[in-house]
Amino acid sequence: MAVRRVVPHVQSSAPEESREFYGLLGFEEVMNHGWIMTLASPSNPTAQISFMERDRTAPVTPDMSVEVEDVDAVYEVVRASGAEIVHPLRDEEWGVRRFFVRDPSGRVVNVLGHR
Repeated sequence: MAVRRVVPHVQSSAPEESREFYGLLGFEEVMNHGWIMTLASPSNPTAQISFMERDRTAPVTPDMSVEVEDVDAVYEVVRASGAEIVHPLRDEEWGVRRFFVRDPSGRVVNVLGHR
């Protein structure tokens, strides 16, 4: 299984202020769906951070995202392990296929792949 990137999610009710602050550190906006905004480093595009108040397309807000090469294969491995699937595997309208799983510490991980 290949991991492409890991993105922490920061719950924020002030995304504009967060964009300005992290801009001071060199991050630039690369995605904004209104409810989630992602910033990335121009010199290292996989160095990213996302801000959202809540995930508007799922029942719970994830703590982080892990983009993988083959989300279907990872889903099968995770499901077979007995880990708690919090949000089922599905295609989202913005071009990702994803599921949420709870890690042993209780954190919710959004596991995704781009279609």
